[in-house]
Amino acid sequence: MTAPRRGRPRQPALPAKPGAPGTWGDRRRVRIGLLGGSFNPAHEGHRAIAETALKRLGLDSIWLLVSPGNPLKPARGMARFHRRLASAREVAAGNARILATDLEARLGTRYTFDTLRRLRVRFPRARFVWLMGADNLIQIPRWQCWRRIFRLVPVAVFPRPGFTRAALVSRAARLFRSRFIAPVRAGALRSAAPPAWTVLPMREHPASATAIRERRTGLSRPRRRRAVALPEAALDALVKRIVARLEDDKAEEVVVLDIVGKAAFADRMVIASGLSGRQLKAMAEHLLDLLEAEGLGVRAEGLAGSDWVLLDAGDVVIHLFRPEIRAHYALEKMWGVSLPGEEIPPGDVRRA
Repeated sequence: MTAPRRGRPRQPALPAKPGAPGTWGDRRRVRIGLLGGSFNPAHEGHRAIAETALKRLGLDSIWLLVSPGNPLKPARGMARFHRRLASAREVAAGNARILATDLEARLGTRYTFDTLRRLRVRFPRARFVWLMGADNLIQIPRWQCWRRIFRLVPVAVFPRPGFTRAALVSRAARLFRSRFIAPVRAGALRSAAPPAWTVLPMREHPASATAIRERRTGLSRPRRRRAVALPEAALDALVKRIVARLEDDKAEEVVVLDIVGKAAFADRMVIASGLSGRQLKAMAEHLLDLLEAEGLGVRAEGLAGSDWVLLDAGDVVIHLFRPEIRAHYALEKMWGVSLPGEEIPPGDVRRA
Protein backbone atom coordinates (compact mmCIF):
# COMPACT_ATOMS: atom_id res chain seq x y z
CA MET A 1 0.00 0.00 0.00
CA THR A 2 1.37 3.38 -0.98
CA ALA A 3 2.01 5.74 1.91
CA PRO A 4 0.05 9.00 1.89
CA ARG A 5 1.90 11.78 0.10
CA ARG A 6 3.10 14.51 2.41
CA GLY A 7 4.02 18.12 1.78
CA ARG A 8 2.00 21.08 0.54
CA PRO A 9 -1.72 20.43 0.04
CA ARG A 10 -3.10 20.33 -3.48
CA GLN A 11 -4.05 23.78 -4.75
CA PRO A 12 -7.78 24.45 -5.08
CA ALA A 13 -9.29 24.34 -8.54
CA LEU A 14 -8.75 27.41 -10.71
CA PRO A 15 -11.63 29.85 -11.14
CA ALA A 16 -13.95 28.79 -13.93
CA LYS A 17 -14.22 32.22 -15.55
CA PRO A 18 -12.24 32.37 -18.82
CA GLY A 19 -9.08 34.43 -18.56
CA ALA A 20 -8.89 34.20 -14.76
CA PRO A 21 -5.35 34.07 -13.36
CA GLY A 22 -3.80 30.70 -12.66
CA THR A 23 -1.84 30.08 -9.49
CA TRP A 24 1.44 29.52 -11.30
CA GLY A 25 1.11 32.46 -13.64
CA ASP A 26 1.68 32.93 -17.35
CA ARG A 27 3.64 35.13 -19.75
CA ARG A 28 0.86 37.23 -21.28
CA ARG A 29 1.59 40.89 -22.01
CA VAL A 30 -1.37 42.43 -20.21
CA ARG A 31 -2.12 45.52 -18.14
CA ILE A 32 -3.97 44.58 -14.96
CA GLY A 33 -5.53 46.63 -12.18
CA LEU A 34 -5.49 44.97 -8.77
CA LEU A 35 -8.32 45.87 -6.40
CA GLY A 36 -7.70 44.08 -3.12
CA GLY A 37 -9.91 43.92 -0.09
CA SER A 38 -12.13 41.90 2.19
CA PHE A 39 -15.23 42.38 -0.01
CA ASN A 40 -17.39 41.86 3.05
CA PRO A 41 -19.52 41.93 0.96
CA ALA A 42 -18.62 43.14 -2.52
CA HIS A 43 -21.01 45.77 -3.91
CA GLU A 44 -21.67 48.01 -6.90
CA GLY A 45 -19.18 50.56 -5.59
CA HIS A 46 -16.41 48.05 -6.22
CA ARG A 47 -17.68 47.53 -9.76
CA ALA A 48 -17.80 51.29 -10.32
CA ILE A 49 -14.14 51.57 -9.26
CA ALA A 50 -13.18 48.69 -11.56
CA GLU A 51 -15.00 50.14 -14.56
CA THR A 52 -13.53 53.61 -13.97
CA ALA A 53 -10.03 52.14 -13.77
CA LEU A 54 -10.54 50.17 -16.98
CA LYS A 55 -11.62 53.28 -18.83
CA ARG A 56 -9.29 55.91 -17.38
CA LEU A 57 -6.13 53.81 -17.17
CA GLY A 58 -6.57 51.81 -20.37
CA LEU A 59 -6.21 48.47 -18.61
CA ASP A 60 -6.95 45.06 -20.08
CA SER A 61 -8.61 43.70 -16.95
CA ILE A 62 -9.24 44.21 -13.25
CA TRP A 63 -8.64 41.46 -10.70
CA LEU A 64 -10.71 41.64 -7.53
CA LEU A 65 -8.30 40.07 -5.05
CA VAL A 66 -10.50 38.75 -2.25
CA SER A 67 -8.35 38.62 0.87
CA PRO A 68 -8.52 35.42 2.94
CA GLY A 69 -7.88 37.56 6.01
CA ASN A 70 -7.04 41.25 6.36
CA PRO A 71 -4.42 41.67 9.14
CA LEU A 72 -5.78 45.16 9.92
CA LYS A 73 -9.43 44.14 10.29
CA PRO A 74 -11.02 42.20 13.15
CA ALA A 75 -12.21 38.66 12.48
CA ARG A 76 -15.49 39.42 14.23
CA GLY A 77 -18.14 40.28 11.67
CA MET A 78 -16.05 38.94 8.78
CA ALA A 79 -18.05 36.58 6.55
CA ARG A 80 -16.54 33.27 5.50
CA PHE A 81 -14.11 33.49 2.63
CA HIS A 82 -16.23 31.54 0.14
CA ARG A 83 -19.17 33.88 0.71
CA ARG A 84 -17.07 36.98 0.19
CA LEU A 85 -15.59 35.47 -2.96
CA ALA A 86 -19.08 34.61 -4.22
CA SER A 87 -20.24 38.19 -3.65
CA ALA A 88 -17.23 39.51 -5.60
CA ARG A 89 -17.98 37.15 -8.48
CA GLU A 90 -21.60 38.27 -8.48
CA VAL A 91 -20.50 41.92 -8.72
CA ALA A 92 -18.09 41.08 -11.56
CA ALA A 93 -20.70 39.11 -13.52
CA GLY A 94 -21.50 40.47 -16.96
CA ASN A 95 -18.13 42.13 -17.56
CA ALA A 96 -15.52 39.70 -18.87
CA ARG A 97 -12.74 42.17 -18.04
CA ILE A 98 -13.50 42.17 -14.29
CA LEU A 99 -12.34 38.95 -12.61
CA ALA A 100 -13.03 38.05 -8.99
CA THR A 101 -10.37 35.64 -7.81
CA ASP A 102 -9.16 33.64 -4.82
CA LEU A 103 -5.60 34.01 -6.08
CA GLU A 104 -4.34 35.53 -2.83
CA ALA A 105 -5.64 32.53 -0.87
CA ARG A 106 -3.99 30.15 -3.32
CA LEU A 107 -0.70 32.03 -3.07
CA GLY A 108 -0.92 31.82 0.73
CA THR A 109 -0.29 35.55 1.24
CA ARG A 110 -1.89 37.94 3.71
CA TYR A 111 0.09 41.12 3.06
CA THR A 112 -0.16 43.24 -0.07
CA PHE A 113 3.61 43.48 -0.47
CA ASP A 114 4.00 39.69 -0.45
CA THR A 115 1.14 39.31 -2.95
CA LEU A 116 2.61 41.88 -5.34
CA ARG A 117 6.08 40.41 -5.12
CA ARG A 118 4.82 36.93 -6.02
CA LEU A 119 2.59 38.21 -8.81
CA ARG A 120 5.52 40.00 -10.43
CA VAL A 121 7.46 36.74 -10.45
CA ARG A 122 4.62 34.56 -11.72
CA PHE A 123 3.35 37.06 -14.30
CA PRO A 124 6.67 38.56 -15.45
CA ARG A 125 5.32 40.22 -18.59
CA ALA A 126 2.22 41.73 -17.00
CA ARG A 127 2.08 45.35 -15.86
CA PHE A 128 0.15 45.79 -12.62
CA VAL A 129 -1.51 48.88 -11.13
CA TRP A 130 -2.65 48.82 -7.51
CA LEU A 131 -6.09 50.37 -6.91
CA MET A 132 -7.22 51.71 -3.52
CA GLY A 133 -9.44 54.29 -1.84
CA ALA A 134 -8.25 57.56 -0.34
CA ASP A 135 -8.89 56.17 3.15
CA ASN A 136 -6.30 53.47 2.50
CA LEU A 137 -3.74 56.01 1.31
CA ILE A 138 -4.05 57.66 4.72
CA GLN A 139 -3.48 54.46 6.69
CA ILE A 140 -1.06 52.70 4.33
CA PRO A 141 1.93 53.44 6.64
CA ARG A 142 0.40 50.69 8.83
CA TRP A 143 0.83 48.19 5.99
CA GLN A 144 3.82 45.89 5.92
CA CYS A 145 6.65 47.25 3.70
CA TRP A 146 4.40 50.06 2.47
CA ARG A 147 7.17 52.11 0.89
CA ARG A 148 8.25 49.08 -1.11
CA ILE A 149 4.68 48.66 -2.38
CA PHE A 150 4.96 52.06 -4.06
CA ARG A 151 8.27 51.01 -5.56
CA LEU A 152 6.84 47.76 -6.91
CA VAL A 153 3.78 49.02 -8.82
CA PRO A 154 2.06 52.28 -9.81
CA VAL A 155 -0.87 53.20 -7.54
CA ALA A 156 -4.27 54.69 -8.46
CA VAL A 157 -6.24 56.29 -5.61
CA PHE A 158 -10.01 56.81 -5.68
CA PRO A 159 -11.68 59.72 -3.86
CA ARG A 160 -13.64 58.90 -0.73
CA PRO A 161 -15.92 61.45 1.00
CA GLY A 162 -14.22 62.90 4.03
CA PHE A 163 -10.84 61.36 3.20
CA THR A 164 -9.56 62.86 -0.06
CA ARG A 165 -8.02 66.06 1.29
CA ALA A 166 -6.40 64.24 4.19
CA ALA A 167 -5.12 61.59 1.80
CA LEU A 168 -3.44 64.13 -0.49
CA VAL A 169 -1.49 65.60 2.42
CA SER A 170 -0.90 62.27 4.16
CA ARG A 171 2.48 60.80 5.01
CA ALA A 172 2.56 58.62 1.90
CA ALA A 173 1.45 61.47 -0.39
CA ARG A 174 4.14 63.77 1.01
CA LEU A 175 6.85 61.13 0.64
CA PHE A 176 5.98 60.44 -3.01
CA ARG A 177 4.72 63.91 -3.91
CA SER A 178 7.24 64.35 -6.72
CA ARG A 179 5.92 61.17 -8.33
CA PHE A 180 2.30 62.29 -8.48
CA ILE A 181 0.68 62.19 -11.93
CA ALA A 182 -2.09 64.77 -12.42
CA PRO A 183 -5.54 63.21 -13.00
CA VAL A 184 -5.70 64.65 -16.52
CA ARG A 185 -2.67 62.47 -17.37
CA ALA A 186 -3.88 59.39 -15.49
CA GLY A 187 -3.60 57.22 -18.59
CA ALA A 188 0.17 57.48 -18.33
CA LEU A 189 0.13 55.64 -15.01
CA ARG A 190 -0.05 52.15 -16.53
CA SER A 191 3.34 52.57 -18.20
CA ALA A 192 4.99 54.78 -15.58
CA ALA A 193 8.00 53.45 -13.70
CA PRO A 194 7.17 53.15 -9.99
CA PRO A 195 6.95 54.93 -7.70
CA ALA A 196 4.11 56.70 -9.51
CA TRP A 197 0.59 57.46 -8.34
CA THR A 198 -2.50 59.48 -9.19
CA VAL A 199 -6.06 60.15 -8.08
CA LEU A 200 -8.78 58.90 -10.44
CA PRO A 201 -11.86 61.14 -10.48
CA MET A 202 -15.22 59.43 -10.41
CA ARG A 203 -18.73 59.98 -9.16
CA GLU A 204 -19.07 58.93 -5.56
CA HIS A 205 -20.98 55.67 -5.26
CA PRO A 206 -23.32 55.41 -2.25
CA ALA A 207 -22.76 51.67 -1.66
CA SER A 208 -20.97 50.73 1.55
CA ALA A 209 -20.04 47.27 2.79
CA THR A 210 -20.50 48.43 6.38
CA ALA A 211 -23.98 49.78 5.66
CA ILE A 212 -24.93 46.58 3.82
CA ARG A 213 -23.84 44.45 6.78
CA GLU A 214 -25.74 46.66 9.22
CA ARG A 215 -28.93 46.44 7.17
CA ARG A 216 -28.61 42.67 7.00
CA THR A 217 -28.10 42.32 10.74
CA GLY A 218 -30.61 44.98 11.74
CA LEU A 219 -27.93 46.77 13.75
CA SER A 220 -27.81 49.97 11.72
CA ARG A 221 -26.36 52.95 13.50
CA PRO A 222 -27.85 56.44 13.20
CA ARG A 223 -26.62 58.14 10.04
CA ARG A 224 -24.23 61.03 10.55
CA ARG A 225 -25.98 64.18 9.43
CA ARG A 226 -24.27 66.96 7.50
CA ALA A 227 -23.64 70.17 9.36
CA VAL A 228 -26.33 72.12 7.46
CA ALA A 229 -29.18 71.44 5.08
CA LEU A 230 -29.86 74.74 3.34
CA PRO A 231 -32.55 75.32 0.73
CA GLU A 232 -31.17 75.84 -2.77
CA ALA A 233 -31.72 79.61 -2.82
CA ALA A 234 -30.15 80.09 0.60
CA LEU A 235 -27.19 77.91 -0.39
CA ASP A 236 -26.58 79.93 -3.57
CA ALA A 237 -26.79 83.16 -1.58
CA LEU A 238 -24.24 81.83 0.91
CA VAL A 239 -21.88 80.82 -1.89
CA LYS A 240 -22.13 84.34 -3.37
CA ARG A 241 -21.12 85.81 0.00
CA ILE A 242 -18.20 83.38 0.20
CA VAL A 243 -17.02 84.37 -3.29
CA ALA A 244 -17.38 88.07 -2.45
CA ARG A 245 -15.32 87.60 0.71
CA LEU A 246 -12.61 85.82 -1.27
CA GLU A 247 -12.55 88.55 -3.90
CA ASP A 248 -12.20 91.17 -1.16
CA ASP A 249 -9.13 89.24 0.02
CA LYS A 250 -7.66 89.26 -3.52
CA ALA A 251 -8.13 85.52 -4.02
CA GLU A 252 -7.26 84.31 -7.52
CA GLU A 253 -9.06 81.90 -9.87
CA VAL A 254 -12.21 81.44 -7.76
CA VAL A 255 -14.18 78.42 -8.99
CA VAL A 256 -17.60 77.25 -7.76
CA LEU A 257 -18.49 73.62 -8.45
CA ASP A 258 -22.02 72.27 -8.24
CA ILE A 259 -21.47 68.68 -7.05
CA VAL A 260 -25.08 67.71 -6.38
CA GLY A 261 -25.47 64.11 -7.48
CA LYS A 262 -21.71 63.65 -7.69
CA ALA A 263 -20.93 63.57 -3.97
CA ALA A 264 -22.80 63.01 -0.74
CA PHE A 265 -20.53 65.09 1.48
CA ALA A 266 -21.53 68.51 0.06
CA ASP A 267 -23.59 70.29 -2.61
CA ARG A 268 -21.11 73.04 -3.50
CA MET A 269 -17.33 73.18 -3.61
CA VAL A 270 -15.41 76.46 -3.79
CA ILE A 271 -11.77 76.47 -4.87
CA ALA A 272 -9.51 79.53 -4.80
CA SER A 273 -5.81 80.41 -4.82
CA GLY A 274 -3.66 82.67 -2.66
CA LEU A 275 -0.12 83.70 -3.44
CA SER A 276 1.34 83.09 0.02
CA GLY A 277 0.75 81.13 3.16
CA ARG A 278 -0.05 84.37 4.98
CA GLN A 279 -2.73 85.25 2.44
CA LEU A 280 -4.26 81.76 2.66
CA LYS A 281 -4.44 82.01 6.43
CA ALA A 282 -6.08 85.45 6.28
CA MET A 283 -8.60 84.22 3.67
CA ALA A 284 -9.42 81.22 5.84
CA GLU A 285 -9.85 83.26 9.01
CA HIS A 286 -12.16 85.73 7.28
CA LEU A 287 -14.25 82.89 5.88
CA LEU A 288 -14.44 81.27 9.31
CA ASP A 289 -15.81 84.54 10.70
CA LEU A 290 -18.36 84.69 7.86
CA LEU A 291 -19.51 81.09 8.24
CA GLU A 292 -19.72 81.24 12.01
CA ALA A 293 -21.76 84.45 11.74
CA GLU A 294 -24.14 82.44 9.55
CA GLY A 295 -24.52 79.99 12.43
CA LEU A 296 -22.71 77.17 10.63
CA GLY A 297 -20.42 74.65 12.25
CA VAL A 298 -17.11 74.55 10.40
CA ARG A 299 -14.32 71.97 10.37
CA ALA A 300 -10.95 73.45 9.38
CA GLU A 301 -7.85 71.58 8.25
CA GLY A 302 -4.44 72.92 7.29
CA LEU A 303 -4.58 76.27 9.09
CA ALA A 304 -1.13 75.59 10.53
CA GLY A 305 0.27 74.87 7.07
CA SER A 306 1.12 77.18 4.22
CA ASP A 307 -0.16 75.67 0.99
CA TRP A 308 -3.66 74.14 1.41
CA VAL A 309 -6.55 74.93 3.76
CA LEU A 310 -9.88 73.07 3.82
CA LEU A 311 -13.03 74.54 5.36
CA ASP A 312 -15.96 72.11 5.63
CA ALA A 313 -19.25 73.83 6.42
CA GLY A 314 -21.52 70.93 5.57
CA ASP A 315 -23.26 71.80 2.32
CA VAL A 316 -20.28 73.93 1.24
CA VAL A 317 -16.65 72.80 1.15
CA ILE A 318 -13.92 75.37 0.48
CA HIS A 319 -10.37 74.59 -0.70
CA LEU A 320 -7.75 77.36 -0.53
CA PHE A 321 -4.47 76.61 -2.33
CA ARG A 322 -1.13 78.01 -3.24
CA PRO A 323 -1.20 78.06 -7.10
CA GLU A 324 1.48 75.40 -7.56
CA ILE A 325 -0.24 73.01 -5.13
CA ARG A 326 -3.58 73.58 -6.81
CA ALA A 327 -2.11 72.78 -10.22
CA HIS A 328 -0.31 69.75 -8.79
CA TYR A 329 -3.44 68.06 -7.42
CA ALA A 330 -5.91 69.46 -9.99
CA LEU A 331 -9.09 68.99 -7.94
CA GLU A 332 -11.15 70.65 -10.65
CA LYS A 333 -10.24 67.84 -13.01
CA MET A 334 -11.55 65.35 -10.49
CA TRP A 335 -14.98 66.91 -10.98
CA GLY A 336 -14.76 67.36 -14.75
CA VAL A 337 -13.93 71.08 -14.80
CA SER A 338 -11.14 72.85 -16.68
CA LEU A 339 -8.19 74.07 -14.68
CA PRO A 340 -7.72 77.83 -14.26
CA GLY A 341 -6.62 79.46 -17.49
CA GLU A 342 -7.34 76.47 -19.73
CA GLU A 343 -10.63 77.49 -21.32
CA ILE A 344 -12.01 80.47 -19.42
CA PRO A 345 -10.13 83.74 -18.88
CA PRO A 346 -8.54 84.16 -15.41
CA GLY A 347 -10.65 86.03 -12.89
CA ASP A 348 -13.98 84.59 -14.01
CA VAL A 349 -16.14 82.85 -11.44
CA ARG A 350 -17.25 79.52 -12.93
CA ARG A 351 -19.86 76.94 -12.09
CA ALA A 352 -19.53 73.28 -13.07
